[in-house]
Amino acid sequence: MAHDMTHDELMSLPVSVTLDTANRALGIGRTNGYALARRNRYPVRVLRHGRQYKVTRYDLHRHLGVGAVDATAEA
Repeated sequence: MAHDMTHDELMSLPVSVTLDTANRALGIGRTNGYALARRNRYPVRVLRHGRQYKVTRYDLHRHLGVGAVDATAEA
């Protein structure tokens, strides 16, 4: 069962995370997440390091619409 992350958890992620962590952030189950990654159908870019899948914090934040506040939006 997938558990979504809180905003604070998303903001404190390291630069790259495992596919399991990305699955949790996106609310995707483990089996489905790995199947999507293998078929190049994952919702964000997946980096492969040998047999391990990684996802960047930047790509997760961009897909989920979280991150630094746009300075022009405050003006």
